[in-house]
Amino acid sequence: MICKKNNTWVMGLIVLGLCLPFLTVGKAIAQASGKVVSVRADQGMVVSQTPHGSEAGRVILEKGGNAVDAAVATALALAVTWPEAGNIGGGGFMMIDPGDGRDVVCVDYREVAPLASTEDMYVKDGNRHNYKAVGVPGTVAGLYLAHEKYGKLPWKDVVMPAVELARDGFVLTSWEAHSLNSGVKKLDDVDKALALNLRKAYGKPDGTNWQEGDRMVLPDLAKTLQAIADHGADGFYKGAVAELIDKDMKRHKGLITREDLAKYRAVIRKPIHGTFQGYDIYGAPPPSSGGITLLIELNILEQLELDPAQGYSAENLHKIVEAMRRAYRERAAHLGDPDFADIPDYLTSKDYARGLATTFNPQKATDSEALLGDIKFSRKGKDTTHFSVIDKDGMAVSNTYTIEQSWGSRMVIEGAGFVLNNEMGDFNWFVDGTNDQGSIGTAANLIRPGKRMLSSQCPVILKRDGKVVLLTGSPGGRTIINTVLCVILNTCAFDMPLDEAIDAPRLHHQWFPDVIRHEARGEFDGAKVWDELKAMGHEVQPFEWAQGSAHSIAVTEGPGRYIGVADDRRGGKAEGY
Repeated sequence: MICKKNNTWVMGLIVLGLCLPFLTVGKAIAQASGKVVSVRADQGMVVSQTPHGSEAGRVILEKGGNAVDAAVATALALAVTWPEAGNIGGGGFMMIDPGDGRDVVCVDYREVAPLASTEDMYVKDGNRHNYKAVGVPGTVAGLYLAHEKYGKLPWKDVVMPAVELARDGFVLTSWEAHSLNSGVKKLDDVDKALALNLRKAYGKPDGTNWQEGDRMVLPDLAKTLQAIADHGADGFYKGAVAELIDKDMKRHKGLITREDLAKYRAVIRKPIHGTFQGYDIYGAPPPSSGGITLLIELNILEQLELDPAQGYSAENLHKIVEAMRRAYRERAAHLGDPDFADIPDYLTSKDYARGLATTFNPQKATDSEALLGDIKFSRKGKDTTHFSVIDKDGMAVSNTYTIEQSWGSRMVIEGAGFVLNNEMGDFNWFVDGTNDQGSIGTAANLIRPGKRMLSSQCPVILKRDGKVVLLTGSPGGRTIINTVLCVILNTCAFDMPLDEAIDAPRLHHQWFPDVIRHEARGEFDGAKVWDELKAMGHEVQPFEWAQGSAHSIAVTEGPGRYIGVADDRRGGKAEGY
């Protein structure tokens, strides 16, 4: 079990979830608890944003594929069925535990700045919704590299489910219909001439709103995916698809060239590794900030010692927020592409966290400006998706990928049918531009040609005694790391079963702006604890939207050992067998 045995669950909830009567779904067992649904299975599990994505992965597992095969199928199926975030026009990070004693690795397929990029290219024009906002996509290269090193079935076999979804069509769920309508509505804020391709590809042909039960067909995307199925990564970075990208970029004064595409490489990196209360934590390394920032938070909280008996008390939440505040300051000061920035080795050490913890005042909120150090500062008056996969042999994948904001740049390559990212927005745009509204201007993440922009993506693998116990991650921009922190604390520190850990309310603090933001749901809805925190000097604001979407898998002992939970905040589905 991921939860420690013989402990009282401290959140005032009774651990009944795993003891309720089961409802058989296919070859898996599903049960409802609160708002989320747990699915239990023995042979494999996939949890993703859409039923089509999870089903594509589960079918690959049933055909004898491993977790990486299923991850590729899921990722590409999401590129068809969840285009606001699932993608071949973006990038991300895939954490892989081979399950056979080999080391955990991270496949870094983050986008890079085009060779024509300059440090000050956004000083006069900060538009994030045009072709200049697009980083060189990495998703196809990353999936291909992961499959080349760790896959089992032929490449074409794991790509074809996505081809068939795009070519033959799929029936929309209510969440998918809502997402598509939202994407088309966003075009009101975009240059109409640039937006035509997205409307053509993803708008309903008669101009009305998509409805649950409608059938969507994506012929241009099907052709692109077929080229990828036939030719591997070269089907995207060379040949006809690359020519379409090059022509569209030239037509709309974008920066990506065929040279940029041909030079792109995904990279296998050593993950960030640390421990928390007996668990081994493996997270994505730079250019993701997720692994390091998360471990700084956990290391500080080990020093501050959360009290499990107090649950979501003001005392515990004060400690969590102060850990968040300090970790995000270190993120801003030091993190960027490791090929361009020197990242200190000490950031994830227990000794360094001990020093950070000494600045904690148990009775009073820290002023974020007091942590600036040598960071120059001034005052002023997103979209991603995560999925988790595990197979019968214990190979595990935790994958987060993104096109940055919801629907990315909102640009679609003419004739190719996929949405482009706007990841150039993740660079620091202005030298020394750090301010109290959350803009960061430190040197480690300034724009450079060929550089990977800093990410907040945080796919993680947790192990105990050498065995995987939890796969989790989330979308949500800078909130991602703190969503993952909440899930880990709920399961590892507060002993919640996974369904309750996912359903529990979340909070976020990112150093600047100096405010606690929280979900107004569950125990956080109108809670008196916020008044106690305000009395300590914290500013508190409820979110107007849900924080993250943590599609996760827990690994237990005995029958139904894999527990898949799809987060209810944005839909999603767990598929096991």
